[in-house]
Amino acid sequence: TLLALASLLSCLLSSGQAEVYSRCELARVLQDFGLDGFRGYSLADWVCLAYFASGFNTAAVDHEADGSTNSGIFQINSRKWCKNLNPHVPNTCQMYCSDLLNPNLKDTVICAMKIVQDPQGLGTWEVWRHHCQGKDLSDWVDGCEL
Repeated sequence: TLLALASLLSCLLSSGQAEVYSRCELARVLQDFGLDGFRGYSLADWVCLAYFASGFNTAAVDHEADGSTNSGIFQINSRKWCKNLNPHVPNTCQMYCSDLLNPNLKDTVICAMKIVQDPQGLGTWEVWRHHCQGKDLSDWVDGCEL
């Protein structure tokens, strides 16, 4: 019950800060953070991931059957990457999952940069493997003034 209440409270608190980026606005922000070319991935890879993970919504939260959550624009999972209410998770990004809901994306980008250093790279995200990997992604940044 406490877990459900805390999750609900976290969703309510974060929803006031939500930002749904436009495609080009997100591309510019991610470029400013240095993601274009980071670990060999194009800006279009990151924009494609964000679209299929969250619809560009910084406040997106998805609850998994195992009790973990996926948080933020990249839907970063609490099983390994961030700290939720379970004290027995690795918290590889050394941050709270709620930090990943901030519309300024700083913590999200820091964590995503750690995740892509994993041997699977962006392949860590199932949605990227299914919707973005090996595809022509140029449309994701076409027309954006970068």
